[in-house]
Amino acid sequence: MEKKSLYERACQVMPPVATGRATKLEIVKGRGAYLWDTNGKKYLDFASGVGVVNMGHNHPYVMEKAQQQMENLVHAGHNVVFYPSYVELAERLSAALDHEYKVYFSNSGAEAVEGALKLAKWTTGRPGIISFKRSFHGRTAGAMTVTASSSAYRREYEALMPSVYYAEYPYCFRSGLSEEEETKRCIRSIKEIFQYLIAPEKVAAMIMEPQQGEGGYIVPPEAFVKQVRQICTEHGIKLIFDEIQSGFGRTGELFAWQHFHVKPDIMCVAKGIANGFPLSAVIGKNELMDQWTAGAHGGTFGGNPIACAAGIAVLDLLQGGLLEQVKETGKYFKQKLVDLSAKFPVIKDVRGMGLMIGLECGTEDGKPDSRTVSRLRERALKKGLILLSCGVDHNVIRFIPPLIITREEVDRAVSILEESLAECLASKV
Repeated sequence: MEKKSLYERACQVMPPVATGRATKLEIVKGRGAYLWDTNGKKYLDFASGVGVVNMGHNHPYVMEKAQQQMENLVHAGHNVVFYPSYVELAERLSAALDHEYKVYFSNSGAEAVEGALKLAKWTTGRPGIISFKRSFHGRTAGAMTVTASSSAYRREYEALMPSVYYAEYPYCFRSGLSEEEETKRCIRSIKEIFQYLIAPEKVAAMIMEPQQGEGGYIVPPEAFVKQVRQICTEHGIKLIFDEIQSGFGRTGELFAWQHFHVKPDIMCVAKGIANGFPLSAVIGKNELMDQWTAGAHGGTFGGNPIACAAGIAVLDLLQGGLLEQVKETGKYFKQKLVDLSAKFPVIKDVRGMGLMIGLECGTEDGKPDSRTVSRLRERALKKGLILLSCGVDHNVIRFIPPLIITREEVDRAVSILEESLAECLASKV
């Protein structure tokens, strides 16, 4: 009898919603920036588990700290007892933010978003939420409601959470406007929401990604972010930054909002926080968190001891010099991609901060080119490079390599990209 693949076995016991993956790779091992499949083939992983293993697969220091914790305590329940890794990680995060914020741990990014929305409503007594078009915040009911990157995510799930409104997020490349003009357009959309849909004194929070992820790796102008902060402050609206994909060193700062010199009231963090162990957090200003009384929110597995130990190790590495390395490697990588765009006119834009870089493809007449992106990913995968796409039109390659990648690994990735692009454009298949 022919041996079935893992994909075939999965299809027999799992629904399509669980088997529709970016690839059908069967992976058995990961180290650093690489994965190995069941046949022993080695892949350069520029997906990082969708921005999770920022320190690389099975980083020895992170694994050491997690294993030490595993020997002592796996679970006790953060709503039952206190344990050292749980409190220490919160202390470290608070210290990194000048002790202006307190921390509540949960499990996933969507769970952190749900908690942040609840915190904003709890502390303001207001019903309304403003999100931004092309945003992605998760798949649970509340997180899905504030997501606006694809109607497919909401299909068959209406009606969703009420009193949610969507403003424009700056996308200068697509609008063709200058940063100043695009900022004015998007700020005007917020003010129109206030004028036509909901009074500002009824809005609990605005939730936004400081650099959009799923929506296309779009970086907003600093002036826009500052004006959003100003509007929120003026009207008593809590500003929530979703740092689930952009946080923990991904952009060269601990958090992406630090590039814009503004501070949120609340943050959602997950993905890279514990390098693969399930952990997320709501991080809020002290004066807000102090109002969130016992019983107002909860969960069973949040702040798992092993995940928290891994989170401490991640901070050790980031604060031990890795952030500067990310800035330098990101600058080098981005320039390599810009150089590549000079050879291939199909590359219309290269953007991003640190090692959160998007490469947008378009046709000769300026339309989004999702076909080339899809074929590029397929060819790159055959050559040993794992890539993901993003963007509402699926025409952006998003580069999310582990933060520990070397210039040699960047060069290898760019070489595969160049070969794959040349083949795609030379062939109609």
